[in-house]
Amino acid sequence: MTAPELKTASTPRVGTGAGPAIWSGNFRLYFTARSAGLLSDAMLPVAVTTGLLTSHHAGSTVGYAMAFLLAPFAGLVLVGGVLADRFTARRLMIFADLLNLVTRVLLAVLFFRGIDQLWQLYLLLALAGTAAAMFQPGAASTVPLVARDVQGANGILRTSEALTTLAGPPLAGLLAAASTGWVMVIAGAMYAISASCLLTLRLGPVPAPPPGDSLWRNLVEGWHEFWSRSWMWGVILIWMVFTVLSWGPLNPLIGNLVVPKFGGSVYGVLNGMFGAGTVIGGLAAIRLKPARPLTAGALALLAFPVQQFAFVFDLPWPVLGAAQLVSGIGISFWGVMWATSVQTQVPGEVLNRIHAYEVAGSVCMFPIGAALSGPAKEAFGAQAMLLVGGTVTLLTVAVLLLSPPIRNLRRVDTAGPVAAGH
Repeated sequence: MTAPELKTASTPRVGTGAGPAIWSGNFRLYFTARSAGLLSDAMLPVAVTTGLLTSHHAGSTVGYAMAFLLAPFAGLVLVGGVLADRFTARRLMIFADLLNLVTRVLLAVLFFRGIDQLWQLYLLLALAGTAAAMFQPGAASTVPLVARDVQGANGILRTSEALTTLAGPPLAGLLAAASTGWVMVIAGAMYAISASCLLTLRLGPVPAPPPGDSLWRNLVEGWHEFWSRSWMWGVILIWMVFTVLSWGPLNPLIGNLVVPKFGGSVYGVLNGMFGAGTVIGGLAAIRLKPARPLTAGALALLAFPVQQFAFVFDLPWPVLGAAQLVSGIGISFWGVMWATSVQTQVPGEVLNRIHAYEVAGSVCMFPIGAALSGPAKEAFGAQAMLLVGGTVTLLTVAVLLLSPPIRNLRRVDTAGPVAAGH
């Protein structure tokens, strides 16, 4: 039996709880849940793509499938933030895991049987995207509830995300070559593990919005809270430009340069090196505790354009791999500094909604950047666009450091309520 999950109008987000700063019993459960879910998430795109193409479906079908997966996430993540605040993040995340479990079981049946009605696949992928939108807002607000060292916990979770991103696609590709259905069976088992771990969490009082407020009022209040923090919306606006002009087009541009010249295996190795860099960056962020986290994160971002400039100068692929490693370290360290700042600076009763706005603003520009990469490459060439992207990254760092609210944001030493379950 787990302790009841209470809701209060306002709960302090800092304390002096007892027990380990990171590896409490609650954090071990949450870490297991997140790692299992992230591994499943990483496997899905590769499994679906492989399953469709080996079944002789058109390449355009893969694009439609990914659109049905991603569109509900982009459209519903704000609603997920409101629902997480109204019903508690843990309950909504458990619901999302169970919905993902059902979709993976049905996807397994679909691929075992053979896909003859594409609308069935599209519907299940849309449900998977909806589940992701319901899960994501609570993923941030739960961290301060299960670990006193929020930055260290974020570093560990970022490292886990990097490792699952490295392992998931190759594992899915290997299994899908035999049967995509078995990938879905394994993915379903991962979501069952995640839901079980979240159900076992023993959390104290959880902040909640005042009773009786409408969903729309909660959404508007979340926007006001988001907009009242100039450091937060400043970073998001800067990040949207960075994503469209630098990060979003990056993978398509690199793929167009690497695959024809070095082959798909080298392209995989280069992506692996970037993933290894994100692991190192996450590990570094566990130990380094700068007084001004966004300043330190922005300085770490100076490593990101190393890969872009390396491709501009057409260097040998081992050097390109080293550049990918360095870039991965920089972006991962920034990610931990940003996530920790959001989780420690925002009151718990609005954190889910604010995180939803932050995710929506950060993620929505990726498809635009990726879509523009093709026409831009045809017009100006891949290397010219990578030069532009690297320059935009340097300008992004400059703007972040020149903005006083961002540059001067101070670290908050937190101690989450982890007394239960350590």
